[in-house]
Amino acid sequence: MRGWVKDRAAPGDLVYRTDLPVPEVGDDEVLIKVHCTAICGTDLHIIDWDAWAQKWVQVPVIPGHEVAGDIVAVGKNVTERKVGDRVSCETHIPCNDCYFCEHDMAHICKNMTLFGVSINGAFTEYTKIRWDSTFLLDDALSYESACMFEPMGAGVHGVEAAEVEGKVVLVSGCGPIGLTAVSASKTFGAKLVIACDLMDERLAIAREMGADVVLNSGKCDLPAEVLKLTDGIGADAAIDITGAGPAIRSGLKSLRAAGRLVCVGLPGKPVELDLANDLIYREIRLTGISGRKIWETWEDFAKVMNGPYFKLENVLGQRFALEDLPKAIEAIRSGVPGKMLVYPDFDT
Repeated sequence: MRGWVKDRAAPGDLVYRTDLPVPEVGDDEVLIKVHCTAICGTDLHIIDWDAWAQKWVQVPVIPGHEVAGDIVAVGKNVTERKVGDRVSCETHIPCNDCYFCEHDMAHICKNMTLFGVSINGAFTEYTKIRWDSTFLLDDALSYESACMFEPMGAGVHGVEAAEVEGKVVLVSGCGPIGLTAVSASKTFGAKLVIACDLMDERLAIAREMGADVVLNSGKCDLPAEVLKLTDGIGADAAIDITGAGPAIRSGLKSLRAAGRLVCVGLPGKPVELDLANDLIYREIRLTGISGRKIWETWEDFAKVMNGPYFKLENVLGQRFALEDLPKAIEAIRSGVPGKMLVYPDFDT
């Protein structure tokens, strides 16, 4: 079997292998023939071997977790999936036994396993996963669309947390996840959606995805512009997709008193905030987002995908053969927009 492996606990590219064994399914697992896998920022963290990767990754490991494919084998205890089912996968595999799992918070399970991070993932021809971490796909849904449920779910979860209906919402960062958050905000009834980014090309796409106002935060005083748009009050909610300290601070200052800051993006280093003046005195609510609610967010994203604002072609990037994964990584690092997809059976 062909696939890419992170084989060393150090910065460095993945290693291409053609001699990997096809996984043997356990009693509660399914074997999936991979159709396509999207590349995530997490995969870059693994390659770069940053602090996050050092905490979570167990090498050697096959990365890749934003996947869609067909079930080709099932374990002996599996009754709710069958050979031939088309599925996508939830990366956060909960223990189903801890406090959080028992209180409807399985997405932040204390004993969580991460598909493609702490166990083998999907940059390969076949992958296995526990059956209850698979999501059955509607026959009309393309594999490419199905790959978007996992990554775009983070943006949708951010919108869920922001409780956007009837509100002025600021979305910072207009990559694929941010664009989805823009569409989700409109789908779920936001009154005014302001999108900001450093790239005008992304802002143009944000307009197509439902943004009412777009602002280049590198060319303006963002909090001042938001105040102008809201009669001096500020946004009701700010959703940060960037994970960048300056963007988080700017989003915080753009909020009205008693507004909510929702942090979706992962900072690469600690972020300094003026908690007293920008958060505490103004009674700002700060909410962190980790992945997606299982399976509520998946169902909400299906509503977004079927709504009038989300346009899949605006979040998809280029297609690559599995063996050309390094070219896809290079495209991401060079700023090519959209989600890059790799295919074990690439058909041009």
